[in-house]
Amino acid sequence: MNYNFDEIIDRRNTHAVKLEVLKEQYGSDDLIPLWVADMDFLSPPAITKALRERVDHGVFGYTSASKEYYNSIISWLNRRHQWSVAKDMITFVPGVVKGIAFVLDEFTEKGDEVIIQTPVYHMFRLVTRGLGRTLVDNPLIYEDGNYKMDFAGLRKIAEQGTAKVLILCNPHNPGGRVWTKEELAELAEICYDNHILVISDEIHCDLALNGFKHVPFSTVSEKARQNNITLMAPSKTFNIAGIVSSFSVIENESIRNRFLNYLSPRELNSGTIFAYTATEAAYNDSEDWLEELLEYIQGNIDFVADYIVKNIPQIQVIKPQSSFLVWLDCRTLNMTAKELDTLFVEKAKLVLNNGAMFGENGSGFMRLNVGVSRSVLEKSLSNLDKAISSI
Repeated sequence: MNYNFDEIIDRRNTHAVKLEVLKEQYGSDDLIPLWVADMDFLSPPAITKALRERVDHGVFGYTSASKEYYNSIISWLNRRHQWSVAKDMITFVPGVVKGIAFVLDEFTEKGDEVIIQTPVYHMFRLVTRGLGRTLVDNPLIYEDGNYKMDFAGLRKIAEQGTAKVLILCNPHNPGGRVWTKEELAELAEICYDNHILVISDEIHCDLALNGFKHVPFSTVSEKARQNNITLMAPSKTFNIAGIVSSFSVIENESIRNRFLNYLSPRELNSGTIFAYTATEAAYNDSEDWLEELLEYIQGNIDFVADYIVKNIPQIQVIKPQSSFLVWLDCRTLNMTAKELDTLFVEKAKLVLNNGAMFGENGSGFMRLNVGVSRSVLEKSLSNLDKAISSI
């Protein structure tokens, strides 16, 4: 491999969230952080080089999104996902979560119903409730160690005629599912026929693993294409979340214009020098890095699964089809959410995301970030093995 993902990078004194708040939230900073969804690997050299060259120029005045910026996104989506989009369909947004908030602000009113499918990224719930919208949960169905959508439940909710928006996690976080074209098309039909706008969060789209293929929601049918706002970013893929480089892709002209009319007066569609620079370098010059990253992440996932099968059979590993986040089924331990936290934090010295934060049906699960060096995973699993053996 050309890139050393085994290298341990010291992130102390860089204001990394996963380290800075350990003492405050968990009472100790002597813990292994495997929770916040960024990776501990160096970002691609092409991105670092492009940013360094831009810094060395020394002038950081007002900056516009260049033709090259748009072309990097257009080429990437076409090359990696067979999705043909035009420049006017793309708009910078300062974060996927912020983008969701902007859509709810513009396309719904206080009290309007917003559908989510739990267990799911907790910010879907927090943003919806924080903006005074009514949360409607259509829980996913967990069968044979994986998740599927409850279309019967979704139809029942949709046909009531009161839901305005559905927030889709595609690929799914925390379960790691890569939804199929057929699944997405069925969801698209239900939402279109019942006038429910789909927000498709596709931030994990470039991290499909082990032969799985991400399907952009907008590509599955004409009904999907005409009824969605897709939010994407190079941030998870290339480990540049701190640069804030998200964007929306909207094919329907009337939806796009309405969204732009919300963003533009507030200058929310104006990116930074470094967002534009990093995005171009990521999509134009870092594909080889990504291929090696995916191989390493798959190796980490396989290592976790093999270790747990052999040493900690009380836990079941749900192998993700996309991303570096592994969903652990700990329900046979018969512990409450608080007891699981005590086990992981106090006994194993590990910080994972408790599944309960992703919805009630996430209770008994833990989310593990494997975007770390293999040696860190080895130590972490050894700690967990000893902690569980002690009880």
